[in-house]
Amino acid sequence: MAVSLAVENRATRPRSLRNQLRHEGKVPGVINGYQIESTPISVSAAELEKILRDHGANTVITMNVDGKKVNTLIRETQVDTFNRALTHVEFLSVNMTEETEVEAEILLVGESVGAKSGGVVAQNLYSLVVSATPDKLPERVEVDITDMNIGDSLTVADLPKDSDYTVVTDPEEQIVAILEPQVEEETTEETAAEPEVIGEKPAE
Repeated sequence: MAVSLAVENRATRPRSLRNQLRHEGKVPGVINGYQIESTPISVSAAELEKILRDHGANTVITMNVDGKKVNTLIRETQVDTFNRALTHVEFLSVNMTEETEVEAEILLVGESVGAKSGGVVAQNLYSLVVSATPDKLPERVEVDITDMNIGDSLTVADLPKDSDYTVVTDPEEQIVAILEPQVEEETTEETAAEPEVIGEKPAE
């Protein structure tokens, strides 16, 4: 699914213009990629944040740049260290008929049989690299762990095939395992022997 986002061309000099845009509630950015020259733009911070919140970073964003319709994906975002506000965004113009690679979040779903028995769910992989045409890119990949018991594990190779995308990540990568419950060993304090005093005769 594609969503629309209004853009404005922006000047790149002086650098103080970036701070002015942010003060006006806009995010400076750039578009490059398929059939477009690198173009500096600005977008509404509120609108972009809403798209990210409602649709995720892998959704296709359609823009009108200099009278031309451009389909884009978000390639990279920069945020302020302190308030986490968006400070810059890079959009990648894409060909809707060609596959591209992105990262998709792994989401574990269900409560495993092993966890109900006291086992520990250990997730080792939190995202996958997937390849698909832009309109089929997933934001996340759900992994059902309901039937997993203690001692079971799932690798990328165990994931069911999906007709919309291809998983690029190494098939041998382990996603999740159900570990034995951790048992705390009881420690016993040993009574320390009294030190022998040199020169002291033992009691008769």
